[in-house]
Amino acid sequence: MNKDGVKIVTIGGGSSYTPELVEGFIKRYDHLPVKELWLVDIEEGRKKLETVGALAKRMVKKAGLPMKVILSYDRREALKDADFVTTQMRIGRLPARVLDERIPLSHGLIGQETNGAGGMFKAFRTIPVILDIVKDIEELCPNAWLINFTNPAGMVTEAILRYTNFKKAIGLCNVPVNMVAGFAKMLNVEESQVTMEIQGVNHFIFATDVFVDGVSRFDELLHQYAYLKPEDTIQMKNFVSLPYSPSFIKGLKAIPCPYHNYYFFTKEQLEEELEQFKTGTVRGEVVSKTEEELFELYSHEELAEKPEQLAMRGGAKYSDAACNLIASIYTNKGDIQYVDVRNNGAIADLPKDSAVEVACRITADGPKPLATGELKLPISGYVQMMKTFERLVIEAAVHGDRDLAVTALNMNPLCPSDEIANIVIDELLEAHKDYLPQFFNK
Repeated sequence: MNKDGVKIVTIGGGSSYTPELVEGFIKRYDHLPVKELWLVDIEEGRKKLETVGALAKRMVKKAGLPMKVILSYDRREALKDADFVTTQMRIGRLPARVLDERIPLSHGLIGQETNGAGGMFKAFRTIPVILDIVKDIEELCPNAWLINFTNPAGMVTEAILRYTNFKKAIGLCNVPVNMVAGFAKMLNVEESQVTMEIQGVNHFIFATDVFVDGVSRFDELLHQYAYLKPEDTIQMKNFVSLPYSPSFIKGLKAIPCPYHNYYFFTKEQLEEELEQFKTGTVRGEVVSKTEEELFELYSHEELAEKPEQLAMRGGAKYSDAACNLIASIYTNKGDIQYVDVRNNGAIADLPKDSAVEVACRITADGPKPLATGELKLPISGYVQMMKTFERLVIEAAVHGDRDLAVTALNMNPLCPSDEIANIVIDELLEAHKDYLPQFFNK
């Protein structure tokens, strides 16, 4: 890695998140000197890339840094000799997300970007593209680190680990970052003082211990969490988190991440989503409107910083987490972060070659997972089931196997019946036909 300056390539550079990424690199320039930032997108995304790229250049100019921002529609040109590659893609763009949400809901099944049927079809569209990108990385910048925050991040990371020889892929999510922030607030300490032990897979993790300056405060935190008021729950922008009963949390002896609301409050979440379905306000439709407003803001030539409105987009802290991860690898910092990596025994009773989301020490040689032992008994069965679902989805995505897709969806707790699984899969296959050649070109 070039210590005189770093080359970073962002695939999906026209994303509305990019200003946060650029801000993160500007803030860290003293210890992460980014010499070149390549923002790459496809031709259909030209307008967005030019808009966000121009803003990125204004931000760098205002900061007075010798960071070169380069826009490109040629992935291979961009990747040559990169030190880090970040991926933040949405295959099919937001219209595909709306279909992922509305089609399952039309059959009484939760429609969500990364969970259930919606998450499965996002994986189907994304995994083949990511595997092609990795082939280019292996050829053009084999020593680069791939930081993926394209959802579903865990399944995408595991697909790379299983179907390529590339070992330097890391999945990233903003959920653990939000959990740390929430716990710090409850314990009245700084976020920098808090670390967690977590067990699980992406968007299905549990905090099983929480430390302040290295000392466990979990019993105290668990008691607080058991009696949370609704307004004090750890919230994500894309759904409302409901409080659990004290009995459930005390019996669980673990703290679920916000996405567990889809599994432990399925009835309530489905009711809310069905109301959104009727009123044309499913999350993808809301985000589409937010994105229009953001890009209108980004186009203002006087704007030279990340606007506050970006926090409403829903993925806030994703990009900041990516910058932290890259900086810690570059400086061999050795701090603890929460990423999706090859298990290698970190969770003793999950396959070693599976991707898991756990606490890792971040070094120049990448993340070193911290061992957690076997899954805690109350969460063990659920995590095993979700890992099986992920494995089946990845296999179906790679091989274009409709039967395996039906089996996978039936295995998911959000699916109410085999009949609905078949109907929803066929409708989603037809809706996304242009992005799923592996299912149709046999």
